[in-house]
Amino acid sequence: MPASSAATLTGEAARLERAGHLAEAAATWRQLLARWPDLADGWYNLARLQRRLGEFAAALDSYAQALRHGVRAPEEIHLNRGVIFADCLRQEAAAETELRAALELNPRYLPALQNLGNLCEDLGRRDEARALYERILALAPQSFQALARYAQLAPVSSPEDPLILRLRAALADPGADAADRASLGFALARALDAGGAYAAAFAAAADANRASRESVRPAARYDRRAHERLIDALIAAFPRAQAPRPPSQPLAAQPPTVRPIFICGMWRSGSTLTEQLLAGHSGVSAGGELDLLPQLAQSALSPFPQAAATLSAASARELAERYRRGVAALFPGARWVTDKRPDNFLLIGLIKRLFPEARIVHTTRDPLDTCLSIFFLHLDPQLAWALDLEDIGHYFRQYGRLMAHWRALFGQDILDFSYDALVREPRAALERLLAFCDLPWEDACLAPASRGKPVKTASVWQVREPLYRRSSGRSAHYRRELEPLAASLADPTP
Repeated sequence: MPASSAATLTGEAARLERAGHLAEAAATWRQLLARWPDLADGWYNLARLQRRLGEFAAALDSYAQALRHGVRAPEEIHLNRGVIFADCLRQEAAAETELRAALELNPRYLPALQNLGNLCEDLGRRDEARALYERILALAPQSFQALARYAQLAPVSSPEDPLILRLRAALADPGADAADRASLGFALARALDAGGAYAAAFAAAADANRASRESVRPAARYDRRAHERLIDALIAAFPRAQAPRPPSQPLAAQPPTVRPIFICGMWRSGSTLTEQLLAGHSGVSAGGELDLLPQLAQSALSPFPQAAATLSAASARELAERYRRGVAALFPGARWVTDKRPDNFLLIGLIKRLFPEARIVHTTRDPLDTCLSIFFLHLDPQLAWALDLEDIGHYFRQYGRLMAHWRALFGQDILDFSYDALVREPRAALERLLAFCDLPWEDACLAPASRGKPVKTASVWQVREPLYRRSSGRSAHYRRELEPLAASLADPTP
């Protein structure tokens, strides 16, 4: 076969990928590699596509073939394998092995250092994470993302802390782009808040949110009317409960299949802490923020939610089984697995359609504390509602409107679990939570179960501490700044 045939297939694979035909592009790479299996770059490109297609085991194999055939920059291959193990397969030990292999090959490889630092954070290894970020900053002082992560780990006791000056200097650096300024700004806001400089902290958070908005193109904008229409459509698609849920059975009497416990609510309402407390139970595995349910809604029920209104019982069973298979693949042998995506509150109607027996733990917290905490949190800028305090208030009110609808339909299967009540009286709150989930009491639930286990949310450090009350009532420090929001949330109109 002439060499031009390889070039032809390579060009065809690239054309298909540009056109968005990823499966066809991957098939073309496989066709090419069947004839020329020594093409290391071909294996690399196939692995990239398999990863995008969600074929993670195949991607790992193709990356291994690229290494076997002498791919250039092998440290990049180990990095990509590490990301798949950590983010897609929840195999943190394997991820760490790959990242350290990358650094053996290239000790100055900044992406591997950054990812290893992030992984150490997820695993609660604070000192190791700080050392890795310090190593990055020694190699590249303008690594603003590493500085921002480092600052989130450092204790701050006063507004004169040298770290605050260092963050301000980085923010003024002309080399910092909008994404850098967002990360640095949120770190600065946290540091100023910890130091008691509340007015300056609020101003820093406002600047950080503006930078986050500008970090994507086009700039992120929240369409309030569009979101109201979405809430209307969800209410219309699920106007009534399908059927009463079957009587619950004791855990030991239930069939040996994975059973989800859905935890949802507004961001920063205590969902991560709730999950970690539940995961202290011997029968429960912490699933974290799973993408499985939103992916089902987008792929099998498009356009959602309209298509869900006519979902047949047989289709619902098939989708439920797909979800269970996805969870079982991530957590082999688990009986109960928590699914802790906050925005699954949008999908409660679908959850109850797929899983009539599902228990839904709805985490709540003081509304002003919740909205303020979101304002100080560096969320994905695509969540445009979170970038402005008035927009956060609007989103919160629409969330309240939808939750009132779900409670009217499924009240017996939704537990409003208050963060503020939990930190005041932990045992009483936990007894109520476990009883709701039909789980027997275990003392281990009184202590967060996250030590040594990955936590991949902004609450990664809070949930590793003993239960504390200092975040309850935090909004009192920002009473003046929050006056317009308080008035908006008190307005009885939706």
